Amino acid sequence: MKRVRCLWVIGWLCLPLIALAKPPAPPAVVLDPAQQQWLDEHRGLRVGLVLQAPYAQFDRRLQQFYGANVELVGALSQALGLDLTWRGFADQAALEHALQAGEIDFAPGLMQTPTSLRLWLFSDPYMRVPQLVVGMRSGAVAVELEKLNANDRVAVRMPGTLADYLRGNYGNLNLQGVPDEREALQLVLGGQASFAVLDEAQLSRLSREGEFADLAVVGDIGLPQLLRVGSRRDWPMLADILERALQVLPAKTLEQMHQRWLQPRYPRFSESAGFWQNLALLFGLLLLCALATLAWQRRQQRGLERGLLAARESLVERQVREEALRLSQFSIDQSTVGILWVNWDSHVRYANHAAERMLGFAEGALLELPLVVIEPNLKMDRWLELWKRARTGDGGEQQFESQCRRADGSLFPVELSLSFLRFRDAEYLVVFLADVTERRRDLAALRESEARLKGIAGNVPGLVFRLERDPAEGDPEFPYISEGSEALVGYTPAAIQHPQMGLRNLVHPEDRADYHRVQDLALASDRDWSWQGRILTRQGEQRWADIKATTRRLADGRMVWDGVVWDITQGKQAELALAGSQEQLRELSAHLESVREEEKARIAREVHDELGQMLTVLKLEVSMCELAFAELDPALNERLASMKRLIAQLFQLVRDVATALRPPILDAGIASAIEWQARRFEARTQIPCLVQVPDNLPPLSDAKAIGLFRILQEALTNVMRHAQAHTVQIELVHEAGQLRMTVIDDGVGFAMEAARPTSFGLVGVRERVLMHGGSMSLDSEPGEGTSLSVAIPLKQEKQS
Repeated sequence: MKRVRCLWVIGWLCLPLIALAKPPAPPAVVLDPAQQQWLDEHRGLRVGLVLQAPYAQFDRRLQQFYGANVELVGALSQALGLDLTWRGFADQAALEHALQAGEIDFAPGLMQTPTSLRLWLFSDPYMRVPQLVVGMRSGAVAVELEKLNANDRVAVRMPGTLADYLRGNYGNLNLQGVPDEREALQLVLGGQASFAVLDEAQLSRLSREGEFADLAVVGDIGLPQLLRVGSRRDWPMLADILERALQVLPAKTLEQMHQRWLQPRYPRFSESAGFWQNLALLFGLLLLCALATLAWQRRQQRGLERGLLAARESLVERQVREEALRLSQFSIDQSTVGILWVNWDSHVRYANHAAERMLGFAEGALLELPLVVIEPNLKMDRWLELWKRARTGDGGEQQFESQCRRADGSLFPVELSLSFLRFRDAEYLVVFLADVTERRRDLAALRESEARLKGIAGNVPGLVFRLERDPAEGDPEFPYISEGSEALVGYTPAAIQHPQMGLRNLVHPEDRADYHRVQDLALASDRDWSWQGRILTRQGEQRWADIKATTRRLADGRMVWDGVVWDITQGKQAELALAGSQEQLRELSAHLESVREEEKARIAREVHDELGQMLTVLKLEVSMCELAFAELDPALNERLASMKRLIAQLFQLVRDVATALRPPILDAGIASAIEWQARRFEARTQIPCLVQVPDNLPPLSDAKAIGLFRILQEALTNVMRHAQAHTVQIELVHEAGQLRMTVIDDGVGFAMEAARPTSFGLVGVRERVLMHGGSMSLDSEPGEGTSLSVAIPLKQEKQS
């Protein structure tokens, strides 16, 4: 069974009910006798409508259709005298399904496509619906899509033919897909898109809403929708009749229909945001006038209020003082620091709750007790001496640590602070008690941790240091150097900590500038730093060292660097030996490559010259035999012709072998050789090659020219085998004393992380580049093609 993709179908209606007022009757349609006879026999026709505003809609309350296409069909019905039956469909697919089922005869508002031509007979276009570019009304100017950049987002409905058109013709556009036109306009209003593209019909429907009053049309993309009337293909007579009826419709009628239904209309002035802003501004001015009047009235009242305020101020001030006194008393009582008020005779006159809890006494039990009960070392003589110092302000800060006795007789460490106080014609010495038991425990733990750290640092096979900046002068200093310095460089920690020494003077003179740069940059930016280089021991011995330091910020805001100096002499010597060995191997490989190329060139010359001469003589001898004896025997003539063909094939084989060993085109320069190789690649693979080489190239040695040519051959071989490319681009550029060759294809590409590290083709290319002191870069992504770029320096070239 055929599936009908229709969301809902409106049932048959007996009579067409048109919501809008009917336009004036169009002129009569002149038909030939055959058409008139057919029309008289088929007055009752069935019309299909795709329900899409503003082309066609259905009013459920009035049970009638209305819209641009409904008005057009009404005009055709009047001109032809038709008796129409109307039917609505949710989408184009449902309409075409009904056509195939024979349920409708014609439909307005269709667009001609290759697919729809198999189902309908179309009339000429009767209405043009442009595709418009919409932007913000403020500062709106004409927009050209070709000049938009990637920062200008364009909202468009996706999927759809409009989006496909924009993507195919304007590759520079940054398209943002949306499900419908309303959301596209909302993105423009919200600033998430710069412009929106939609057809004029949808814009006319949405522009009547106040939400979109700030939008304006800023351009036309040049792809209008051409609306046509489609009819059944098995009734060509109906198509001709409808075409004649459309031709007699006045252009003014169609224009009025376009303006009535499809012309964008914006809300009335009262519906726009500017109207309400101006109205709000007017109300604001009226409010300011009212406030000014109110201020004048209040000024008259201030004179009366001043007297009342003066009376209140004295009362409020007294209440504030009392409240402050209560708050002070409460804060003292609830303080976590023990507070004692002691008279000159060392008897306690006041103790807060913290002091009572700290000393283990009940509430009020400390009052009138002598201070010697709490602090056994404060005899009367010492107390009077402290009293005198505090009262006269001599002796500096009265703060010291001691031990206090609790009510149960146990002792605990405290920090005592003394402050002199006069209160209500009486003198007191305020004693602040702070329990330092935890502080001493933490200090002991800190000392133990420092001792453990020094032990660990002393056993590290290297030098451990701590670097700080002097807050006053900003110069670096080393507050800590581990004992491993003597084993590493022969200097004691104290010698390295000296301001004139430091780590800088241990660095080899040739490496000192680099060390200063790294350390100064780290100190200036408060970052970690790492450096490798040579250092000198006290005995003048040269060693390789790896210095690493990490930064951290102390509680007081100072930055410090904790670091280690490792002895990497053995590893560095092995690394240098390995690098030297690799360099020797590379030089050997370059020499072997040069010898091989020279041998290839020699063999190519011998093959070309020797075999070529022999084949030439052989060809002459065969030709002489053909002239002398061919007429005597037809079989001999045929045998001699076969020998000449074999000789010609041998000639071509000799040329191919000589060219493969060393192409003669290399003698004409690397540019000509690249062009020649590209054309050979095109002829062999049918893949177009775009070659760009400069007109004037600097002199290039034969070794480097051959190296570039072999790299190009390897790159094109990889393209042919793996890339599945459609085009290849080869570019040769002379820049900054280098000759750079780039080979780019648009093939399948590959993931760089998945590339085989033992790919001998790439290894060979890399080694060829390194032989000549150049560099290579390879870039590829799946589906994005591959780019190979090699650069060879020209500074060592000599004019031959």
